[in-house]
Amino acid sequence: MYIGIMSETGKREDEAIPKRIGKRVKTKSIGQPDAMDAFLSLYEPAAEGDENCIDDESELFVDCAESIVADDRIIQRNIPPEVETGRREYKLKLIRPTGERFKKLVTQMKWRLREGQGEAIYDIGVSDNGALTGLNEDDMDESLSTLRSMASTLGASTSILRRKSVSEDLSVMEVLVRKIPDDRNCIEIRVAVMGNVDAGKSTLIGVLTQGSLDDGSGAARVNLFRHAHEIKTGNTSSISNEILGFDQEGNEINYRSYINAEEICMKSAKIVKFIDLAGHEKYMHTTIRGVTIYAPHYAMLVVNGTTGVVGTTRDHLGLAFALEVPVFVVITKADLASPHTLNETLEHLERLLKSFGIRKVPLRVEDEDTVMTAGRAVDGQIVPIFAVSSVSGYGLDLLKQYLHLLSPLTAREREKMMQDPSLMENSSVLEYPPFIETNNRIELCMQVIVHLWYSTWSLTT
Repeated sequence: MYIGIMSETGKREDEAIPKRIGKRVKTKSIGQPDAMDAFLSLYEPAAEGDENCIDDESELFVDCAESIVADDRIIQRNIPPEVETGRREYKLKLIRPTGERFKKLVTQMKWRLREGQGEAIYDIGVSDNGALTGLNEDDMDESLSTLRSMASTLGASTSILRRKSVSEDLSVMEVLVRKIPDDRNCIEIRVAVMGNVDAGKSTLIGVLTQGSLDDGSGAARVNLFRHAHEIKTGNTSSISNEILGFDQEGNEINYRSYINAEEICMKSAKIVKFIDLAGHEKYMHTTIRGVTIYAPHYAMLVVNGTTGVVGTTRDHLGLAFALEVPVFVVITKADLASPHTLNETLEHLERLLKSFGIRKVPLRVEDEDTVMTAGRAVDGQIVPIFAVSSVSGYGLDLLKQYLHLLSPLTAREREKMMQDPSLMENSSVLEYPPFIETNNRIELCMQVIVHLWYSTWSLTT
């Protein structure tokens, strides 16, 4: 469902990034919306009152997700209960375990590492039901020492993500445990970079992977282009890949320090692989092919902060939803946009993400605490929104922290992909129906549906 940008009703405070408005969106049903319904809803005309139409019980859906967003904004006594699957483990304390208990703890850590494809996050001082009980300093230090011994037994490393006080002398801690799987050199995360033409996608990738800021004229993006006309126009028409590495401690490894991708991979414990996709409507078929062939773990939707949600932005967002790819949004050119324009773009995105048929919970990432909250949400229901500048460097550190926290596929998801030999990074394997250029959104929508159906059929036969 498309909702236009709100007209100006008054001046807001001159903040670089205004605070998130706690507006509740009304929805008509409980539960995760169907992926294709979410895609189609981006193009449905809004019925009068749809934004605010809800029955009482469906508020539970929004409240559940918003509670995750809120738990780092204020000190709360509970977080969602622990689940048996996934990479996250709650431990109230780990103090002087017996030999038998230690073996069980190591086995449990091995399971969590397998679930997280080499990464696990331990919440120390937290009960299984999610209660933030907390530990005093001595108990926390001893629990951390035990955790490090467990990790050492498996050849894994630990790094403290953050420590939060829950009372005057009690605190909880989040610790990242990382072990590179035996069948791989490093952990890989694939991120499809999507968004309208001139949003700054290639420039942002260049800044992240090259380790140096842009000069304002697009110098950072030149190395990503593969054709002469791309360099001349500044617009991507093909699919290119770049990588950003992180070592065991979370320090970034990029082309500024190393000559080629092989060296970066050798030095990295985790690799984020950016798949740079075309933003122009003329090359939509290339973008669709890139998303379906490369099977990204996440989609980074890049939005120009000075122009807002225009062009193919909604098309790319709908494509990610249709393929059930978790999305996070990066608003670029924050240094050029006025506070009022930037806030309009943020509010427009929030209304679009909360609209009927999509029902996501947008989260404005403004500090390290909200980065951690965004990193904890792995089900795709929360959509983090960053505001950055590739010229001044504003907001890039928070974005890099989030990229470092991104979770790879679970073990079951990876096994499912391994059973599909068609899922390979070679676009010549599959022959797709021709994509006809059109400015009619209904025709475009139908072509995307046919293409997605054909891709699914090809990958399962």
